[in-house]
Amino acid sequence: AIKKHQKSLSAWFSHQPNEERQFGPSFSLDAVHVDPVIRESSLEEILKPSPDLTIHNQLQQPCSQVISLQNLFDVDACGRQVKNVVLYGTVGTGKSTLIKKMVVDWCHGLLPRFELVIPFSCEDLSHSHAPISLRRLITKKYQHLRDVVPMLGTSNLKVLFILNGLEHLNLDFRLAGTELCCDPNEPVPPSAIVVNLLRKYLLPEASIIVTTRPSAVRRIPGKYVGRYAEICGFSDTNLQKMYFQMRLSQPGCSGENSVGSSSGEQENLVEMLSRNLERHNQIAAACFLPSYCWLVCTTLHFLYFTRTVPPSQTLTGIYTSFLRLNFSGEVLDSTDPTKISMMKYVAKMVGKLAYEGVMSRKTCFSEDDLQQCFEVEMKTESELNLLEVFRSDVFRFFLTPCVQPGKEHTFVFTIPAMQEYLAALYVVLGEKKTLAQRVGKELSEVIGKVSEDVAIVMSIISKILPLRFLPVLFNLLKIFPRYFSRLSSKDRDAIAHTMAEELFKEEDYYNDDVLDQINSSILGVEGPMHHPDEAHDDEVFELFPIFMGGILSRRNRAILEQLGCSIKNLAAFEIAKAMKKTVIRNSRKGLPPSELMDYLFFLHEFQNERFTAEAIRSLRTVNLSSVRMTPLKCSVLASVMGTTCHEVEELNLTSCNLDTSSLRILFPVLLRCKALHLQLNSLGSDACKEIRDLLLHDKCVVSKLRLANNPVGEQGAQYLAEALAGNHSLTHLSLLHTALGDRGAEVIAQHLAENQHLQELNLGYNSLTDAAALYVVEVAKKHATLDKVHLYFNDISEDGKQALHSLRMDRDGVRALVFLTAGTDVSDYWSHILNVVQRNLPFWDRERVRQHLALILQDLESSRRQTANPWRKAKFLRVESEVKRMLGKLQHGTL
Repeated sequence: AIKKHQKSLSAWFSHQPNEERQFGPSFSLDAVHVDPVIRESSLEEILKPSPDLTIHNQLQQPCSQVISLQNLFDVDACGRQVKNVVLYGTVGTGKSTLIKKMVVDWCHGLLPRFELVIPFSCEDLSHSHAPISLRRLITKKYQHLRDVVPMLGTSNLKVLFILNGLEHLNLDFRLAGTELCCDPNEPVPPSAIVVNLLRKYLLPEASIIVTTRPSAVRRIPGKYVGRYAEICGFSDTNLQKMYFQMRLSQPGCSGENSVGSSSGEQENLVEMLSRNLERHNQIAAACFLPSYCWLVCTTLHFLYFTRTVPPSQTLTGIYTSFLRLNFSGEVLDSTDPTKISMMKYVAKMVGKLAYEGVMSRKTCFSEDDLQQCFEVEMKTESELNLLEVFRSDVFRFFLTPCVQPGKEHTFVFTIPAMQEYLAALYVVLGEKKTLAQRVGKELSEVIGKVSEDVAIVMSIISKILPLRFLPVLFNLLKIFPRYFSRLSSKDRDAIAHTMAEELFKEEDYYNDDVLDQINSSILGVEGPMHHPDEAHDDEVFELFPIFMGGILSRRNRAILEQLGCSIKNLAAFEIAKAMKKTVIRNSRKGLPPSELMDYLFFLHEFQNERFTAEAIRSLRTVNLSSVRMTPLKCSVLASVMGTTCHEVEELNLTSCNLDTSSLRILFPVLLRCKALHLQLNSLGSDACKEIRDLLLHDKCVVSKLRLANNPVGEQGAQYLAEALAGNHSLTHLSLLHTALGDRGAEVIAQHLAENQHLQELNLGYNSLTDAAALYVVEVAKKHATLDKVHLYFNDISEDGKQALHSLRMDRDGVRALVFLTAGTDVSDYWSHILNVVQRNLPFWDRERVRQHLALILQDLESSRRQTANPWRKAKFLRVESEVKRMLGKLQHGTL
């Protein structure tokens, strides 16, 4: 029977929540569990008067009396056998996970001290008040123990009862409150069973381990506790590193569609994270809570291993799920009659602090800030009790002492993004309301209650308005029945206004996009660190509006509903409606690339396809140049742009770190773009294969394609040549500086005859020799539409230039842009060629460019000497001065 019980328990306690399954494979506790630090404590230490919110009280104390889980029931300092153990810790320290691991270990024979383990959830027990016997309670929960239960109390069976989450139970140890019971067959309320087990009056030989939050420890009289132990989380940085190493290095962590290089990427992530922890960074202070280690790993998984379109998760979803993992079903104080949800209290109190910080652009808070925010509205004993419970149980989960030099006496949010999430939640829940808006909301709900008892209606209204205003109020309701419903919707307009205003805040422009900011906050900034005396950049809060949008998505509202933070469908609908015009109008202004990426990310987090489609339809030019397009960002772009099917005039992805997989993700978007800028990426032959498939697709509308400064090579040229042969939309193709060589250029020229639409082809700076250049121009002469071929900065001799010069436009219908002269005149395209050189200098071989410019200068001087026309001589001198200026700057390194 016990073997069956072990098998059943192991299956149940090894079960991982949905939050785990969303981010890669479901990990077993055996694979990724790291035991937190457990420190032996005492009742005197726990009951010490709680000081104000002082720094030393929040810092993790050095764990001098560390004790392992296996030794909790060893004899105490006086040599007495310990039977009852109270294991306590603040939210997020890993109490529940530790108990799960303990049960699983016992199931696998790793806790030989006990022959039988019987776990109970105190939250579960708190929902039942009907009398029940201990034996019936056990068999009801664990059927396999039907034959074992009669032996309880009559044999020497070593039994361990686990009571998880004692804070959910209101226990009364007074004899007048809970009668004595020593019979396992006698029906009594579940709370009485727990009290008598702890009294050792019922099954005195049984061992008991109780887990609880600090505020509920005192509910058990000290005489019934053999040992107090505090869970200190990962207060040792080495434990944090071990967790990250195990979690991020799991096989398949990068998901089902991972690429071969993923293991190297995982090792690199772990290495960067370890270096950041060693710097004694704020991240190390945050990750003393195992919960935040989970959040860090989950965020990294989201940032690096999202390879699906659209991503199966959003950043807001991660933070909402994180809060559900830690606060689901939790009330702040079970003894308080209001039974306020812990998350609702946090949203109201900590959210206010977070919001005021965002509005005043600050992340560090003094003790005065905390006192003012938390205690300004405290009026009753009940409110002060709730604040006390919050301080002892939850405060350290959200706020932690700042480790930055010079700011040791201030607090910061444990993870920077949590400040923005809670500020967003505070706003969206409507906590930031004027008195008129609060009155309007309450009264609009009362209007429909006319048929109910007048006393009930008056009691509801009197909570909001003094009684002397009631006659005036009822007269108003008779005359203007819709006035208050309109008033109550004003807070939704205010929320929409806050979102739109923060989303397009001018002072945040030109910062890194938010995904890169999150990445650097976790992995640290590579390179020199700020000097302590050096002024830091202004804090930016670009995640704040994005979180507001994400919280309004249906999935996140459903999770927040479970946490006691209700956001109605109507409210979400009205906020979206009020925000639409402002967002669409501001998005047309032409945002800088990083801000545009943030805007797209906001639309993705909002998860409202109709809203996104209307916002995107007006976006005809998408400029994301120099934004580091990770797979996640590509997925976000594809997901957002996929809500409509309109054609995009221009998509600029210059210098975006694109590769083959990026093009694969973006394929549906690229099909709809008329002008496509893909310069300065790492697009080799494999990527050209994707581009070939793109150009051969029957729905492709690409007319201008720029691939300059990519390692296309000869093989890539082969794929592009095949694309040219079958494409019907392309008119301009730039392959400037793509390492084609003679063979690559010839392959493209061979397929030009099958193309009927190309008008301009750029093959500059590709090491072409005379034969290849002449062959390209000869083929171009016969092309129906091609009239311009760029061949400058190639290895063309003087004889080759003469031969190309003889192919004049008026005779052959094609213009070959080879140099800055056209016989005894200056080429019409001299400024175009020099501009191309200037733009590309940071990415080209400077010595080779210098040689080419020197040759161009000789060519200009020779042509100037040949002409007698003073007007033409002046033009030559002007161009020569430009070339000399570029050469001078190049030699001095200022260009």
